[in-house]
Amino acid sequence: MTADDQPSCPAAGRLGDGHLAVLANPTAGRGRFRGLLPAVLDRLGTVGRPVRLLEAGSVAEATAVCRAAVAEGAAALLTVGGDGTVHLALQAVAGTEVAFGPVPAGTGNDFAVGTGYPADPLGAVEVIAAAIAAGRTRPADLARMTGPDGTRRWYGAVLAAGFDALVNERANRMSWPRGPRRYDLAILVELARLRPRRYLLRLDGVTRELDGVLVAVGNCPSYGGGMRICPTADPTDGLLDVVYAGRIGRATLTRIKPRVYRGTHLDHPMVHTQRVRTVELVADGIVGYADGERALPLPVTVTAVPGAVRLLR
Repeated sequence: MTADDQPSCPAAGRLGDGHLAVLANPTAGRGRFRGLLPAVLDRLGTVGRPVRLLEAGSVAEATAVCRAAVAEGAAALLTVGGDGTVHLALQAVAGTEVAFGPVPAGTGNDFAVGTGYPADPLGAVEVIAAAIAAGRTRPADLARMTGPDGTRRWYGAVLAAGFDALVNERANRMSWPRGPRRYDLAILVELARLRPRRYLLRLDGVTRELDGVLVAVGNCPSYGGGMRICPTADPTDGLLDVVYAGRIGRATLTRIKPRVYRGTHLDHPMVHTQRVRTVELVADGIVGYADGERALPLPVTVTAVPGAVRLLR
């Protein structure tokens, strides 16, 4: 099976032969888990498989070594980091028989938590090690983005394509201040500039046009380190949850945003949700952010792909 195929939803499977490849991001979680990797490697060393630590000094190198590990016959690819590290690895394992195990060690661990792993990284390592020892994998869905030129990108958690995407884009352009304050400042700037954008949403072929400020497409419930933007999303149902808000102002958006952590924003009359297999998003001036990473500019088509990744659980 290739990444271009749309697999059916398989049952729990068996782990193939081969070594374990590990991609670690030492800067994930602002360095909070810098000393975690030796413990992870020690535990993996007890499961009877060769373990290879992948070396990469950049995003491009990390992407390349993950693809090479899959091509060279790894039985599983594991990540030690946050959603950004997971996102890189998913580009290599999606649509293949190579198993995947995320050790949540980042600022945001929404894919790992959303697919049932413990939030504690050592607890997640135990779950992964037990699955390897038993030779067990479990299928989970991924979302596949496709641009108008045919470019494809996979993601596991949520695609942000509204206000939050604009905030991320602005924060990435800023050189000052450093750390989380840069993101906070980007929020203030984008709030001051807030205006509804014209969207065309094609939801399973049904067209809806709206002026909106918030659009998200979730395979898992949360993004941004626990913000439950798509609280009913289920990464095993073969569907995507689309959440969007219409023409709301700064004051309303400021009141709604804190409710996202609890998932209660769906109760607001201006916030809507729909469950679909495929959604086409069209808008000017928006670059989508998937799993917190800069992905593709709109327009994009997002498709739920059942069983696209086999998790070590």
